[in-house]
Amino acid sequence: MKVIRAFVTILCVAMTLIGGCTQPRSGRVAPVVVATDDGSPFPASLAGRWKADRHGWEFLIEPDGRIASAVISLGRVTVLPGQTTTVATRTGDQALFTPGPWTVHYDPVTRMLTIKIAMSHVRVPMGPHILEGSSTDVFTGAVSPEMDTWQTQWTTFTDYTAQTPEDKPIDLSTDKTYGETQPLLFTKTPDR
Repeated sequence: MKVIRAFVTILCVAMTLIGGCTQPRSGRVAPVVVATDDGSPFPASLAGRWKADRHGWEFLIEPDGRIASAVISLGRVTVLPGQTTTVATRTGDQALFTPGPWTVHYDPVTRMLTIKIAMSHVRVPMGPHILEGSSTDVFTGAVSPEMDTWQTQWTTFTDYTAQTPEDKPIDLSTDKTYGETQPLLFTKTPDR
């Protein structure tokens, strides 16, 4: 009986590690996963609108750490987690932005905040060209002691292809291992 109990316990632990905690019962991945290094609640003092000093990035963070919306640099489009955003282009076409899972991680000891924004599918008509693919953007850095600025290193990993009118694809992807990195300073601003 002890052997059966031990086997069942190991089986339950293995099932939990494999996927029990990462996906809701519906089988879908949660649009935003929030975690802290020590398991404590996400600090509500980080809630608010965070705007980057360049490239248009913006995050609206809820008191529980979830991202309510993000303005991404490609087209300065506001995207909601778990929902495809459709935007009309100047030429009358439709641009599509479908997010993948987003992650927010905070370490209270070092005040390191990391946000990962995955876009599982992007399709943007640009005149006679079409940009299509996916991307992952990772922002990591320390939040100031006053919790009003966040100095990050932004690393972008893109898997984009531009289709020309001659049906010649042009690869616009970044390096799959290193991506492209640059500093961005985010400032917490009053929510509009």
